[in-house]
Amino acid sequence: MKFLSAFLLGNALTNAADRFLPPWQYDGTVWPLPQSMTVTQEFQILDANIQFVLTPESPQCDIIPDIFQRYQDLIRSHFKIASSSSKKLKFSASSAAGIIETIEVKIINCENYPSQNMNESYTLQVGSPTPEKVELTASAEWGVIHGLESFTQMIHNIDYRPSMNILHWHIVDLQSFPYESQVLPELSFLGSYTPLHVYTIHEIKDIIEFARLRGVRVVPEFDTPGHTDAWGPGGGPKFLTPCYHNGEPDGSHGPINPIYQENYDLMRKLFTEVNEVFRDSYLHLGGDEVPFGCWKSNADITAYMAKNNLTTYAQLEQLWVQGMVDIAHDLKKNYVVWEEVFVNGVKISNETVVEVWKGRSGTWKDTMNAVTKSGHKAILASPWYLNIISYGVDWEGYYVIEPTDFNGTAEQNKLVMGGSAAMWGEFVDGTNILQRIWPRASAVAERLWSDKSVNQPGPARWRLNEWRCKMLARGLPAQPAIQNPNVNPNFGYCPYPFDPFNNAHYLF
Repeated sequence: MKFLSAFLLGNALTNAADRFLPPWQYDGTVWPLPQSMTVTQEFQILDANIQFVLTPESPQCDIIPDIFQRYQDLIRSHFKIASSSSKKLKFSASSAAGIIETIEVKIINCENYPSQNMNESYTLQVGSPTPEKVELTASAEWGVIHGLESFTQMIHNIDYRPSMNILHWHIVDLQSFPYESQVLPELSFLGSYTPLHVYTIHEIKDIIEFARLRGVRVVPEFDTPGHTDAWGPGGGPKFLTPCYHNGEPDGSHGPINPIYQENYDLMRKLFTEVNEVFRDSYLHLGGDEVPFGCWKSNADITAYMAKNNLTTYAQLEQLWVQGMVDIAHDLKKNYVVWEEVFVNGVKISNETVVEVWKGRSGTWKDTMNAVTKSGHKAILASPWYLNIISYGVDWEGYYVIEPTDFNGTAEQNKLVMGGSAAMWGEFVDGTNILQRIWPRASAVAERLWSDKSVNQPGPARWRLNEWRCKMLARGLPAQPAIQNPNVNPNFGYCPYPFDPFNNAHYLF
């Protein structure tokens, strides 16, 4: 839901709406649609040796050489697959207006690291005022990425890269603790599936840097006090709450035991390290699905609550959450919690960001209304759980959702930070996760990035199919976006050079 401005020469079929046109007639569209875009009937020709040039007044942002190299490779790769003798690529349709030899990039400021307040805006001018030059002006390096992405998408049969700018990494859960901490190594040694099934800090930093070079933030989630079964062996004998039945231990354990100071000390030690590894200003503290039954069965907790005048288990939960918030404050981290923390009546400050994930039938609107009415910022996840699959096309349901559609005031709407497309891992692994995510997540990306009026599946249908074809060309095994051509030959197929089954030039 960031501001994005672009002025492009390109595809003349922007008003095709829901007509069933051959997919190649949608070549050169942009996904997600910019906030503002001017389209003409002209096309440009790209020179095979197109050059990227930084204006003299622009600062030297450290990721710019990587960005230029990456997009030069993307453009030049299509000269290779278009024709071994071809030296030029068509940029649009209709009458030619000139040959583009240079992309001139002007940057106002270097921000170095993506953040909540990063400036991703850009303007892109093609063919005007100079036919031989593309002019891209970006407020920061992130706008360069998005501007060049829009430019490459306007080229017929060019490569694809999804547009999302945050990875919310739910890195640990009750089944496994794969984060290999250097200060608390026993957590992963005893809590991971095996000592081989871990993320080392070196690997995590590689992922963060890979994301940074693409203008993507990485926000980790260490979900507590629930979802912590795997923490128990490494957390110590008092970390998880022993559960009782008829006054006797039943051998099971519940959430983190919030009555012991050493558990807060452990979390402070862990989060201090996490703060050094993950540079983003936000940390997700979790707080969802905390079962109170085990706490209720434990006599030590009952005695503690009586001694400290705690009358509800939401107050006990608040005790733990406040401890985590205090640690986040001390580390100068902003924080996000799941909606249960708010719904359970835990007292949280207005600094708290609440992520709404329940109510996929539409009751999420009531929660979003209540959260923003109370003065808290909100993130909507409820309608976009990609792990929930159904027969047929489901991305169209994602595409019509508007996060501010809950009858709130203008001030409430300002508190909606955006949305999240979730892929939970109960039924996915490396064999099927990419197919499940793409291109369905692209529908969510455009819904959150483009103007709120861009919400009609009809005009998006063939554009999304073209996206899917581009992903296949990149080597990303995206599932069909619309009806399979084996059922209806007017739908869903990828023309040369995108079809991996008919194209020897399949890109990886």
